[in-house]
Order: sequence, then structure tokens, then C-alpha cells
Amino acid sequence: MAGFKFRVLLDSIEDKEVFRDILINDDFNFEHFYNTILDAFGFSNDQMASFFVSDQDWNKGEEISLMDMSFGHSEEESPVEMKSLLLKDRISKDDNRLILVHDFLSMWIFLIELHEITNEEVEHPQLILEVGDIPQEIKESGPKNLEKMKFETDKDPQLEDFDDFNDFDDDFGGESFENIDDLDI
Repeated sequence: MAGFKFRVLLDSIEDKEVFRDILINDDFNFEHFYNTILDAFGFSNDQMASFFVSDQDWNKGEEISLMDMSFGHSEEESPVEMKSLLLKDRISKDDNRLILVHDFLSMWIFLIELHEITNEEVEHPQLILEVGDIPQEIKESGPKNLEKMKFETDKDPQLEDFDDFNDFDDDFGGESFENIDDLDI
């Protein structure tokens, strides 16, 4: 057994570096590593996520997902699940890289680089170094300021305005009702 020392950097457009160095045993699975990363950054485990094996230019390769989301596709097309894959099955040398995408709506992206393989046996994952904090308001709203992300569509001048759309009577067969349960059907 070996220990893997990873640097996990939160990818951000901010000028502030936020990263954690984590030491974890090579025979832990990717799901355990994922939960360790979330704990190190103070995130909750209530979102979908995937690791991607990466090259030196941070291009996404093989996907390792939190759960099976293949929806009936063949096994060749579906990504491997985190709980079924050990770290040592995809990590073998000092320059391995991974990308972790947590919460597909907010798109938290973590860039992960293996810094060292040690002979040290690690019983429990260890947070070795912690640099930078994520402001709580950014953590709650995601890395993008979602309030500023508005999508405006051009209004078709040929369409009628529906300003009076809700100005209709709730009549059913001549009887007025406020609740569908009030109907004698």
C-alpha cells in the first residue's frame, strides 16, 4: 500500500488561490476521495459529481461518476462509478491529473494533481495543507454569480402580449369553483 499526496485546487476566476493538500491511501475508492475533498473544502455531499482523468493540458478524459447515470446505455458507453474504482487503478505516477466537477448546476471545478507517492501507510485521509477560504456567499450561490446570469430573448413583435392571460373566469359548466375537488364529477 502507498499513500498519494494530492494538491486539490479550486478553479476560479478570482485572484485568490484556494487549495488543499490531501494525503490518502491508494486503496481507497474514488467516492471516499470525493467525500474527503468535500470535507476539506466544507461542501455538502448533496449534489451530483464526476471525476475526469486528465492529461497535462487539463483535457477531460475518462469519466468516473458518483452514480450510474447511463439510463440504459451499454456498459461501454457508461462511466465507471466512484465506489467501484480504487485510486490505484487510475493513478500510477507522480504527474497524474484529475478534474472533479461538483454540482453540475453551479459547476464547481477542482483541479487535482498527484504531487507525491509515499511508502507511508495512511489509515485515514489527512488534510496536510489548507490555503485560502471560500467566502460563504460564493459557496452558497456557486462560483458564478447566478443573479447576474440572465438570459434575455428578443420578443417577437408578431406575438400578442399576454398581459391579460390570467383575466379569465374559472367557470366550469356554468358553475364557478376555486378548487378542482369542489367539482361533482
